[in-house]
Amino acid sequence: MRLDDALQQAWPAFVLVTGLLLVGLAAHSDGLFAQAGRLLERVPGPSVALLAASILLVTVVTAVLNLDTAVVFLTPVLVLAARRRGIDEEPFLFSAVFMANASSLYLPGSNLTNLLVLDRHPVSGSAFASQMLAPALTATLVTAAGLAFVFRRALSAANTRPVTEAREPPSRVGLLAALAAAGLTLALRNPAPEVLGVGIAAVAIQLARHRLELPQIRRAIGPLTLTGLFVLSVAVGILARSWNGPARLLDHAGLWGTAAAGAIASITINNLPAAMLLSARPVSHARALLLGLNIGPNLAVTGSLSAYLWFKAARQLDTRPSLVAFTRRGLMLAPAAIVAALAATSLLGG
Repeated sequence: MRLDDALQQAWPAFVLVTGLLLVGLAAHSDGLFAQAGRLLERVPGPSVALLAASILLVTVVTAVLNLDTAVVFLTPVLVLAARRRGIDEEPFLFSAVFMANASSLYLPGSNLTNLLVLDRHPVSGSAFASQMLAPALTATLVTAAGLAFVFRRALSAANTRPVTEAREPPSRVGLLAALAAAGLTLALRNPAPEVLGVGIAAVAIQLARHRLELPQIRRAIGPLTLTGLFVLSVAVGILARSWNGPARLLDHAGLWGTAAAGAIASITINNLPAAMLLSARPVSHARALLLGLNIGPNLAVTGSLSAYLWFKAARQLDTRPSLVAFTRRGLMLAPAAIVAALAATSLLGG
């Protein structure tokens, strides 16, 4: 019974993220993200204007698709845009992952943790978006402002000219699939099977058009990593149903303590197993828990799957981001975003 319950909580989230990764791959093979990168390169003004446009792009892709899709496909876009403009790439490299985590509260599909917690607090996608808009927007803005402050010296070192090279516009298969996935996520309480269907259909079309090959699909999904996290999440879910310690802790934690518990658990065991551990039973402050689970991973690379995917993408770009630098900057950005978002939640009676 405990196994069945844990599986029932976990499978929709992992099926949905697989579908969204497939949709993201279809969009990538269509040149949608490359086109976005070319538009970034043409943003006029100083380096900070390019960073602001990059942050907006990451926020939109994270919200509409999900944060894992954003870091996989946009980390190269942001870094290469900075290189082509001849400016310091480090602000853009770190912005890809920090903004993806901070912007993953807008829609249920934006982060797997949203779906895992929602299993115990079922609402429609539109209701979730309405309830989370204020804290999500607050977390996004505070993190963006924090990044501009942390990298202020690097951003002030160059005043670049936009690149004006024109390219062929992308195909529409990936764009239509992304819009369909976003619409299904908003409209349905459990959109996982439908979104997976959209992703499979989009990838099948791209395979037939010879825009994709099977090894690319395997690399994009990362089946071994996803399977490992799924097994770990289910195991932790079974534990949480056998041991009421986490539930008792959250019952007495209050709004702020619940967010702190989510953040600490995330960087200790990763936010997906942490979501299973802390939401196996209904939570008094579900929105606060999501703030800790989603933004808390900015404290350390152990906090989320997105950080692992980001590090892989960075290595493929011949850049080796410092894990110490990640934590040093995250210790400034994550607490500020969580506190500000909690304040927004408190004002709304969360």
